[in-house]
Amino acid sequence: MISPSSFLNRYPREAIFFLIASFINSSGSAFMWPLTTLYVHTILQRSMTEAGFVLMIQSLAGIFGQFIGGSLFHRLGAKRLIVGALIFQGLIQFSIPFVQSWPVYLLLMMGLGFTFNLSFPAIQAFIGFRWKEQRRELFNIVYVGNNLGMAIGTALAGVIATLSFQLTFWFNSTSTLLFALFFFLFMKNISHQELVGEQQEEQQKDREKNFTLLLRYQLYLFMALGAALIFFSNTVWNTGVAPYITEQGMPLSSYSWLWTINGIIIFAGQPITSWIKRLLNQSLSAQLVVSAIAYAVGFGCMLAYHGSYYAFVVGMVITTFGEMLISPTIPTFISEKTGENAPFYLGVVGAITTGGRLLGPLAMGFMYDNGGIHPTLFLATLVSAGSVLLCLLHAYFHREKRTEVEAKY
Repeated sequence: MISPSSFLNRYPREAIFFLIASFINSSGSAFMWPLTTLYVHTILQRSMTEAGFVLMIQSLAGIFGQFIGGSLFHRLGAKRLIVGALIFQGLIQFSIPFVQSWPVYLLLMMGLGFTFNLSFPAIQAFIGFRWKEQRRELFNIVYVGNNLGMAIGTALAGVIATLSFQLTFWFNSTSTLLFALFFFLFMKNISHQELVGEQQEEQQKDREKNFTLLLRYQLYLFMALGAALIFFSNTVWNTGVAPYITEQGMPLSSYSWLWTINGIIIFAGQPITSWIKRLLNQSLSAQLVVSAIAYAVGFGCMLAYHGSYYAFVVGMVITTFGEMLISPTIPTFISEKTGENAPFYLGVVGAITTGGRLLGPLAMGFMYDNGGIHPTLFLATLVSAGSVLLCLLHAYFHREKRTEVEAKY
């Protein structure tokens, strides 16, 4: 276990500042996102169907935000894109409590989904460009830190929401605007040229032609589709497991405990994840395959033994390890393999995976309404198995000779 002093000395001071700012921002984000459905239903007096519609249009707007954000990284520059998107996002968050009109609220939530995802590939690209030598570790630390921030923020959000829903939006807005201020000051003396490095003429031409980049499907397509299927199947927790547990007469705390286990595993399981990565010779493609297998096995276990609550506990443990492998691996792979075009590909992959999150609740909800938990878990297992095949295909295109891997590490 790394001591705090060793951790601080291991990374550049500016990277530590970034991690702290990212943690604060993720904590603030958690003040709003988990409470959207509750806000729509209790404050705006709308149905749960309409609340689900809000989440759907947010995801749709997010797909466009991811793609456009990746495409504009080099044209606007990292600083303008990230700071601008965060400022608009913070202003939207601040204004939401003042809006009572349903159409205006929908427009604001679309804008929020768009601006949030607009900055996402740019921030990932920033990490990959700024700290190239340590980006594998930093992507993982950001993932773990953001999960910690979300856990703390979600816990505080419920308490603050009982006092005032307005405060949750304003806390969210404040953290976002502070994150924008951090990037504005942090990148004050960092030019875009300094961030991305020297550019070759051929790379500049490729960068200007997004269609040409899309044709290199081996770089991103199978990985993105595999991840989209994983995120599609992962929605079974909310649209299958949650209602099933309550229908079985179990308290809601039984469901929340599953996510407590998720948080514990993400932190306590880091040594195990590191061991798995070493076992796989630090191969990013292999990590994606193992992640997909973990999801398929976890959901398969739940399908076979769903009569017992412990099957969901075991399933959560297994799928959490899958999550720990895939979440930091995707931006790392894109950053290492695509060079200056990383922002564009991060946006494309993000848009495709967001599509999985968008379609998952609709499909899982339909399966549960028409057959209950068994066909819902069967669909999750089947789709996860499909992601294994796609990740294997991705690994085939990016296989490395053992000697090359050993020389690299």
